[in-house]
Amino acid sequence: MADHDEDLTATATEGYKVGEKKSLAEYQKLDANDESLNKWKASLGLGDGAAASSDPAKVTIKKLSLLVDGREPLEIDLTKPNALETLGTHPFIVKEGTEYQIEITFVVENQIITGLRYVQVVKRKGIKVDRSEEMMGSYGPNTATNPTYSKKLPLETAPSGMLLRGTYDAASAFIDDDKHNHLSFNWAIKIAKDWS
Repeated sequence: MADHDEDLTATATEGYKVGEKKSLAEYQKLDANDESLNKWKASLGLGDGAAASSDPAKVTIKKLSLLVDGREPLEIDLTKPNALETLGTHPFIVKEGTEYQIEITFVVENQIITGLRYVQVVKRKGIKVDRSEEMMGSYGPNTATNPTYSKKLPLETAPSGMLLRGTYDAASAFIDDDKHNHLSFNWAIKIAKDWS
């Protein structure tokens, strides 16, 4: 992944400063008498029942899915042993010109994650052809009533034409406002004339 490292750095928003970090217990006590704020905090999993932890915030990516209308989702269960290692050698196959979407299923543990971003760099034959960065949002720790989060990335269209068919190498990372990289991995997508 070394040749992708610089490209996988999340961009900084001009003028934006990351706020002071607070523990889950501090957020729970913040404006404790404000009913609407308490409802909002509860929707983030920050209610009185949320377990405070001094452990660092952690994002665990559980599943990646490739969604295409009219087809069963192509899913990679990242909780299985060696799942990340097989991503680069078993490319997602996408029919040229098809619209598709990536869905990410993940868990947030211990503390609030702010400004989680998905950064992706795509190369073909070693030449960068695309770089994208999507803001996924800020999330409180998952709870028993909300065991996972799910985020769909914007719709994309696979390139089409004989010259654009082939295998594209990609590197992806999940980075938060604190510049903590929760997961980086290499994978591949094959643009084909058909689905096989």
